[in-house]
Parts: sequence; C-alpha cells; structure tokens
Amino acid sequence: MNAERTDLERRAARHAALADASRLHIVDLLSLGDLAPSELQARLAMPSNLLAHHLKALEAVGMLTRGRSEADRRRSYVRLTPGALDGLVPGSAGRAHRVVFVCTANSARSQLAAALWRRASRIPVASAGTHPADRIDPGAVAAARRHHLPLPARRPRLLADVAADDDFVITVCDHAHEELGDRGGLHWSIPDPVRAGTDHAFDATVTALAGRVSGLAPRLAAS
Repeated sequence: MNAERTDLERRAARHAALADASRLHIVDLLSLGDLAPSELQARLAMPSNLLAHHLKALEAVGMLTRGRSEADRRRSYVRLTPGALDGLVPGSAGRAHRVVFVCTANSARSQLAAALWRRASRIPVASAGTHPADRIDPGAVAAARRHHLPLPARRPRLLADVAADDDFVITVCDHAHEELGDRGGLHWSIPDPVRAGTDHAFDATVTALAGRVSGLAPRLAAS
C-alpha cells in the first residue's frame, strides 16, 4: 500500500507540474527530441528567467535531465528522463513521407537509427551525414549483427545527396544538429560510440536509439 501511495504521489506531482500550459508545451517539445535552453526559449518566445523557473519545476519532479554537448562544451541539452511520461499520453508527432537520420559521418548512429526504424515503422527511412566517412564503422556493423539489425551494404552518403524537402529529418549527433541549425528537424542527443570504440558503447547507443525510435514510431503517421 505504501508503494502504491508513493507511485500515486509521484504521478500526482508530475500532473501538477504539467498543469501549467508552458510546462506542458516544454514536455511536448522534449517528447520528440532534445533541445538546448536557448532553443526552447526561441520556440516558446519566453524570457530566460521564466524558462529557468519552468525547467526547475519539471526537474524537481524528475521529468527532465541535462547533458553537455559533445560539440560545444558550453552548451547543454535538456531531455526527458526515462519513464518521465509513464501514465501520461503524448500526442501525435505529425505525418512523414520519409524519415532521414543524420549524424556527422553517417558511419554509426544514423545507420543504426535507420536500421531500428525499419524494424519499427513502415514509413520509408534513409540515413546521411554532413561529412560522410569512407565506410560504416566496424563497431556499428558488429553492434548491428549482435542486435540482429540488417545494415545496407553501401558507403555513407552526404545529406545534400539524400534529403528531399518533405523529409522528416532527425539528427542523432550534436555536431550535425548544431551545423544544420533549424534545418535539422528533430534532434536526439546521442553520444558518439566511435570515440570509445567499445562494444559496450555501441550497445548503449543501440539501446538509446531503440528507446527513441519506439517512442516516436507509433506517433508518426505516413503521408
């Protein structure tokens, strides 16, 4: 009974935090991807001190966490914590003709994300890089094999050669997101496993991407 009561109180606290329309809007945005505080401020047209107040209220009930950008270490990204929306139902994410996952080299994260998307959705998918490498990283190939994810036998491709105007673009790399700016669509701030180069790093990337894909796929309708 005590455990049930604690869970009810936790859920009530989240609902109370979301009773404010601005906080609900923040969570709606973060349910799709990670955003820097400055990006949230621009999306909401809100003064920085008021945004800080709302973020603090959501952090206090365990709904938000922050991570430092791998590109610009002065920059941070706000994201929902795992389970933040348990008991809450986010709305539709819209419609898409095709999803395109983007990272810098198109050698690991974007390739794995596309492979996971093929397993979760019938919406067509592609991947690309802002500065594509010569080959898919062997660590990504090995991770895909461990997780039974087929990767296409093709070289990484340049975003400009892949993307169309009506694509639903998702960056999975801080460098790519900050390079593309508003053209980047949704952003998932996923650490680069190539830097560590370990099986654990690549497996953690697959796990993180799988959670994001499973959260978005049911909410995105084909157009």
